[in-house]
Amino acid sequence: MEQGRLLIEEYEINSSTVILLPLAYGSKVFTKIYELEEESISPFKPIEIIKESCFSFGSNYEGRKAATRKLIGAIHKVPIAISPLIYLFPTTSPDNPHCIWVAHDHVVDYKKGEDGSTIVKFRNNRYIPIPISTSSFENQLIRTMMLKTKLSKDNEAPLRSIYASKLRKQNSAEDTGPYDW
Repeated sequence: MEQGRLLIEEYEINSSTVILLPLAYGSKVFTKIYELEEESISPFKPIEIIKESCFSFGSNYEGRKAATRKLIGAIHKVPIAISPLIYLFPTTSPDNPHCIWVAHDHVVDYKKGEDGSTIVKFRNNRYIPIPISTSSFENQLIRTMMLKTKLSKDNEAPLRSIYASKLRKQNSAEDTGPYDW
């Protein structure tokens, strides 16, 4: 175990979560969790943390994955909306125990690294090399933005229809014909 790191038993993805990195510990895979201000280690795989966090926000991983597939047409490596404000995307198949999950909102910049990796700059000015090609990383960013856009439009649609119907009622309440005295 890494010296000086906080080992936690439970973790819920939140708005400070930056990245979930798989961490080999003997024959097990743990997760190194980077938040904006701190780091910790969980004895669970990243996908297990993703699944538990989906439950914490009132859904399950499979349902969120199915919704993403339907909304944006992605089949593999689909981004997940943990909550209406928290979106993470995988760098490989989520079934791969070494899959890294990146919080979309905390990515500030990225560039090509050595050996086909991508160096990602996060909001907290931390640079983390990730074993994914720059084009694949960019594709995952775009997919996640597509999902955010689709979900935000769906969330705004009921408000637009309420305001539109109120506007129609207000306009139709006025009589445009001559008044009878």
